[in-house]
Amino acid sequence: MHPIYRLLHPHFRYTMEINALARAYLINADGIIEQTFSPGKYSLELCSVAYGKLWRFDTESLPADLILRGMAVEDQAAEHGLKLTIEDYPYAQDGLLIWSTIKQWVTDYVNYYYPDASHVKEDSELQEWWTEVRTKGHADKKDEPWWPVLNTQEDLIHVLTTIIWVASGHHAAVNFGQYHYAGYFPNRPTIARINMP
Repeated sequence: MHPIYRLLHPHFRYTMEINALARAYLINADGIIEQTFSPGKYSLELCSVAYGKLWRFDTESLPADLILRGMAVEDQAAEHGLKLTIEDYPYAQDGLLIWSTIKQWVTDYVNYYYPDASHVKEDSELQEWWTEVRTKGHADKKDEPWWPVLNTQEDLIHVLTTIIWVASGHHAAVNFGQYHYAGYFPNRPTIARINMP
């Protein structure tokens, strides 16, 4: 078993299943989202337009996301190398603790299996996987200049930390609180067919 597969498998195992179910029942044509969100059948078209304009792998890491949204600035003297622009921001505070822990674990793991850059560059299975991620998984963005290359341990550490963050900490933050946030309809109505009392 490839060591990177072994590292990523626990983080993908149920997230991939949840996302497959979402594609089958939530975001399919005439699915729950289209039936219950105000834009109706245009809901997913609007999401697709936003994805096409906004999604970039290099901004999926938590630090890059916080900086991009103006929630943090780089500051090497600050914890995690970032100074939050809103100090009481639990998503960032807790997220950076999780991000740093993931990054340390990935750093130790990668440095164990790839003691120098040549091991990263010469791992054909790793390089083919990363090519497939870019060219098949994101075929519409395969030629974008912002895709990281896997030439060094640091490159691999950043890519893996980002992937694990998105599949774990980020996914939990945006997915698992949905019912608490939107389960009480007046709190977050997706559509209203009659006036509220």
